[in-house]
Amino acid sequence: MALSFENRVVVVTGAGNGLGRSHALLFGSLGANVVVNDLGGSGAGEGSDASVADGVVAEIKASGGDAVANPDSVTDGDKIIQCALDNFGRVDVVINNAGILRDKSFHKMTDEDWDLVYQVHLQGAFKVSRAAFPHMRDQGYGRFVMTTSAAGIYGNFGQANYSACKLALHGLSQTIAVEGRSKGIHSNTIAPIAASRMMGTVMSEDAMALLKPECVSPLVAWLSHESCESTGDLFEVGAGWMSRLRWQRSQGAYFNPAGFSVDEVADAWDNVNDFDNPVYPDSIGYTFKSLQANPHLAD
Repeated sequence: MALSFENRVVVVTGAGNGLGRSHALLFGSLGANVVVNDLGGSGAGEGSDASVADGVVAEIKASGGDAVANPDSVTDGDKIIQCALDNFGRVDVVINNAGILRDKSFHKMTDEDWDLVYQVHLQGAFKVSRAAFPHMRDQGYGRFVMTTSAAGIYGNFGQANYSACKLALHGLSQTIAVEGRSKGIHSNTIAPIAASRMMGTVMSEDAMALLKPECVSPLVAWLSHESCESTGDLFEVGAGWMSRLRWQRSQGAYFNPAGFSVDEVADAWDNVNDFDNPVYPDSIGYTFKSLQANPHLAD
């Protein structure tokens, strides 16, 4: 049987263009009631246009789905979730997709460049998710998908603001996953490579043509479905490829916690960086387990 989102209410932020539009259209085609959120501003976060969200709603309805437009800023996340409650009576899935770019080399970056990107990407996702979380707890079910980026995972020139917020979104997702696990709430993070207004500033038209947003949305829908058990995970996805990422740690080196020198650190540096026999930590508990294994503690 085809997977369905019948009777589920899905909120997609930044759904007026690119990835968000693709997500919203797919959820609508799978039977979800969709809240199409988009302020309608520029790729740099300037201005607004309510008709942007209206256009996507019209597309969903023309295909037989049900959707409502919401033009609020993600920094007013409670208004977006209230829109879902007022129109559909519940909220089951939140796709935090809204984003802008204010690229500039680090030494030239202004407070405004930093603050605007932070407000849309990280604060916005926090505000929308926090507003939705209590309703998900009460109903014993919920799904979040955060949108990070390769720039967040690996860093990228001219994107200190964007990279910092994007990686922080995965931290937010992991904690929501921990706190939501016993309440039936899952949260995952995707790092998409897809054509968008933002990608158009750094990629050629030929490259953009290969990176259809429609190659990302099926993963978003799967992570949002009740039958998907993944939570707290991170996935790279694009151009028909998807892969899960996880932390890898070297075995490291142990020192006497009573005191050790910088020379001892230098002597052990190869061991600190040796990944021949790695481990794959997946919780804070694993970190403490490694600390407790220090042989010097038995001295």
